Amino acid sequence: MQDISLPSRIRVEVLAGLTVSLALVPEAVAFAFVAGVPPLVGLHAAFIVGLITSLTGGRPGMISGATGALAVVMVALVRDHGIEFLFITVVLMGIIQIAVGVLRQGKLIRMVPYPVMLGFVNGLAIVIFLAQLESFKFEGADGHEQWLPVGDIAIMLGLIAVTMVVIYLLPRFTRRFPAALAGIVVVSVVVIFGGIDTPSVGDLSSISGGLPTFGVPDVPFTFETFRIIVPFAFILAGIGLIESLLTSSLIDGITETKGQNNRECVSQGAANILTGFFGGMGGCAMIGQSMINIKSGARWRLSGVVAAVLLLVYILAASSLIERIPIAALVGVMFVVVIGTFSWSSLRIIKKVPVSDALVMILVSAVTVATDLAIAVVVGVIVSALVFAWNTARSIYVEVSAESTPDRRVYTLHGQLFFASVTAFKDLFHPPHDPAEIVIDFRHSRVWDHSGIEAIVGLAQRYDKAGKKLHLLHLSPNCQRILNNANAIVDSDPELDPSYRVTVPELGAGGDGH
Repeated sequence: MQDISLPSRIRVEVLAGLTVSLALVPEAVAFAFVAGVPPLVGLHAAFIVGLITSLTGGRPGMISGATGALAVVMVALVRDHGIEFLFITVVLMGIIQIAVGVLRQGKLIRMVPYPVMLGFVNGLAIVIFLAQLESFKFEGADGHEQWLPVGDIAIMLGLIAVTMVVIYLLPRFTRRFPAALAGIVVVSVVVIFGGIDTPSVGDLSSISGGLPTFGVPDVPFTFETFRIIVPFAFILAGIGLIESLLTSSLIDGITETKGQNNRECVSQGAANILTGFFGGMGGCAMIGQSMINIKSGARWRLSGVVAAVLLLVYILAASSLIERIPIAALVGVMFVVVIGTFSWSSLRIIKKVPVSDALVMILVSAVTVATDLAIAVVVGVIVSALVFAWNTARSIYVEVSAESTPDRRVYTLHGQLFFASVTAFKDLFHPPHDPAEIVIDFRHSRVWDHSGIEAIVGLAQRYDKAGKKLHLLHLSPNCQRILNNANAIVDSDPELDPSYRVTVPELGAGGDGH
């Protein structure tokens, strides 16, 4: 964190929160429309989720609220069963997220490889960019979306350019005022006092309303309701946690600090439970708004709290002012976020990294754009795991030790023995051509799963049928225990290796059960 005075730090946090709050309004309204719910449902969710996670979350500086990744899943639930089913689903979603945090499973985010992270970042940047294109459309008389007239688009592009220029140039003169907020203010002043006719926040929908009120979702508490909401709740919980934890990891890298993943899971869950009871659509971390916040210099929880409180102020008392902000100014801010979020370095290194990593990166980006973040990350992790398993399986081999004699051959095994390398392991040995006594040294190898154990048992059976004696040296205690439980170990020879040597000379009688 930059070493600045307390008053300066508070000023930075407050101004960053103000900037974020302005960017939250059109996003919350737009995502509410996507989910098929009233705008205030999205705004109330942004307020509650943003406030709770800012106060209690594990990643200071991260902004949460209503997101498109969740909205696209919610639309089917709202359409088929109604908004009250959405509220109870969000409550269950929160319970699941708390359970993940309490069980300390937030650490699973470590399983996401770096190429998947790059793909996630790039894909999300593309999604944010594509979402801004909706601002250049309007609903025609026939109910279908149409592009704005060329003249209106030209005006918007000009205002977007002005916003981006202000954001890029202001830091060269001063960093005491958030560049994104300056861009919004400058363009708003130009449009309002210049009488320029261009879409504003008020054209999306009125954001005027009251405080969110508590209420138990009006649904029948039956098994049928439970059956309907459970699949949606698990999907929403998964998407919310994946997007939140990946965003947290991204901020970790930017700020060179470490967030608390399990605490963030519990915080997200608590926020969604409250949101469900107060008539909100639920939410999770928002990478775009989080990047605005971090780039504005925020590092404390204060900025997120300020953003959430100001959002409520807009709803209650300042809606008429906020509704006059040009959409072009907010789109310009988000375009800057897109440019800053996209990992341009990945384009430079794509020819230098392994082909498999490059393909995973592209695949995750494409799936993020085509479907949603959760599916993209799961696909990326699975493909990365399969590539790793394939490459690891190809690296298993044996060496004949210098300790070998004409009557006794010692093999030293190198590599990992698991499901993918079993076939290669079996092909390394030829019982009919080996001498009467064989030793396999596992000093430089590791048996990882049941498939590996079965491969060892099968090899012992092959040597037994060939009338030859097999010794297994330096097996791990866990592997020895499994073999012993399977009755594969008949006796041992403590004189040769009192700690690890295991002898498997007669598997013919005991091998039928494997």
